[in-house]
Amino acid sequence: MSRELFNGVELLRDRDVERVSSQLAGHLGRRIHEERIRRRWTLRDLAGRCGVSPPQIHWIETGHAASLTSYSRISMALGMTLDFELVDRRRRLAAARQEDPVHAAMGEALAGQLSSHGLTISLDEPFQHYQFAGRADLLAWSIESRALLHIENRTRFPNLQEAFGSYNAKRAYLPGVVADRIGLTRFEQISHVMVTLWSSEVLHAIRLHAASFRALCPDPLEVFESWWSGRLPGRGPARSVLVVFDPFAAGRRHRLIGLDQALMTRPRYRDYRDAAERLHGGQAT
Repeated sequence: MSRELFNGVELLRDRDVERVSSQLAGHLGRRIHEERIRRRWTLRDLAGRCGVSPPQIHWIETGHAASLTSYSRISMALGMTLDFELVDRRRRLAAARQEDPVHAAMGEALAGQLSSHGLTISLDEPFQHYQFAGRADLLAWSIESRALLHIENRTRFPNLQEAFGSYNAKRAYLPGVVADRIGLTRFEQISHVMVTLWSSEVLHAIRLHAASFRALCPDPLEVFESWWSGRLPGRGPARSVLVVFDPFAAGRRHRLIGLDQALMTRPRYRDYRDAAERLHGGQAT
């Protein structure tokens, strides 16, 4: 986060504070709108129950900030609990590593390689686009080259439709949000990459739904390999790539393969549990 100095003390820039406030207001507005629609209430229905005017509720639902009193009135009328907390992202990432260590290991391995090429890296990056809020597993960018890499890590596919929906939403919204955040008009090259664990259960999902994965990620592995090796892709349309990844590979073993190879290769791990045991055992394949 950018800061300025005043008498030797770091001060937050107004635009950074406004961005955080906007994200929170957008999230609350989206949740209020979703719950009102789920209940099939009109704005007048909700207004009559909470004492906040219909125009004010509409204002709040479209992502504008309101008073705590207004949020409290609306949440109580909807039978919901208004819950704010202050979060230390470093502690949250540490907790995530404990809860999903293989996912965390994938992110750290990818970030370590990409950062070695001088790219700016952001892990678990939150973003807000009007009514859509989410988190990017890993972002890497170069302001000089106006290039952005977005990675979504997947250790399993318990719900394929949900996974595809999340990935597509981030493809649609993330580039604009990130460009605005770092002060660019737009990126000249954008690469979206779904990185999956090199396990039997993941390969089974890919093979069972090969046509769907190919439609989602039609571009060749070479697009991601250029980022991996420090040779950023040239300008052009946004790309989408599937990568099967082994975060624990050592020596000369390949760490990643593309969709075509995934349809015929042997798995490195039986399942998520096998990979987690390998991580805890400290063994490299």
